[in-house]
Amino acid sequence: MPHDHTGRADAAHAHATGDERRIGIAAALTGAFMLAEVTGGLVAGSLALMADAGHMLTDFASLTLAWLAFRLARRPADWKRTYGFDRFSVLAAFVNGLALFVIAGWIVWAAIGRLTHPQEVLGGVMLWIALAGLVVNIVAFLVLTRGEGENLNVRAATLHVMGDLLGSIAALMAALVIIWTGWTPIDPILSVLVAVIILRSAWAVVAQSGHILLEGTPAGFDRREATQALTDEIDGLARVEHLHAWSVTQERPMLTLEAELDPGADPAAVKEAIKALLDERYGIGHATIEIAQ
Repeated sequence: MPHDHTGRADAAHAHATGDERRIGIAAALTGAFMLAEVTGGLVAGSLALMADAGHMLTDFASLTLAWLAFRLARRPADWKRTYGFDRFSVLAAFVNGLALFVIAGWIVWAAIGRLTHPQEVLGGVMLWIALAGLVVNIVAFLVLTRGEGENLNVRAATLHVMGDLLGSIAALMAALVIIWTGWTPIDPILSVLVAVIILRSAWAVVAQSGHILLEGTPAGFDRREATQALTDEIDGLARVEHLHAWSVTQERPMLTLEAELDPGADPAAVKEAIKALLDERYGIGHATIEIAQ
């Protein structure tokens, strides 16, 4: 059975191009507003605004890194990097996930200091900056979530923007509370809440990208179940040995195995049947099959 690997590659390239464009737009929006938020946070004396501005600073760097990862992934494979540069996007996602942990830790540390040594907060200035930030972050979030697929690099970038979005909401709520009641501790308290939400999402990205970097099996693939399915359903296949499955990126699963055949079985037919089953059932279109002697 023929497999449309060219069509799949073309679709993946189209998705990657769209993802690159979306991340570029989000990076530009984040970088442009970050300067205004830093100024507003200093004038208003708001930790929530400064925390969000610091988050946006690292997000701008992270989004730029994600954008560069897509650009670099376009480079063809060479004699030193036979898989090309696709894995760089996974590395970028891993670094971005770790950066979220650092950001959350800084927010918590600053919040503790602000709770023990309260400072005056200008609620009015804080309110308008938070509103503007909310609009910018909503636009960036919509841009990033408009695409198709589950690219890990885009997921990490989206989490950064989502953290900014939550930070803007927290700053807006804190500004309203301060304007209405004058209770300034709400500013660092809501900042800590945002940090906790960021950490929960960041862990998922770090765990998944780390799994790929450690050559873990592709999502949804169970070697034991796959081995059983191959030997049960393919005529002429006696046993499967040395099966290894991993992912270059989330979209590029790979597999190698050694097949022991029944006497008289056609090696070419068995190899084709193995590849067809792996492609159709597990989405693994690149498999290297060795016939045991």
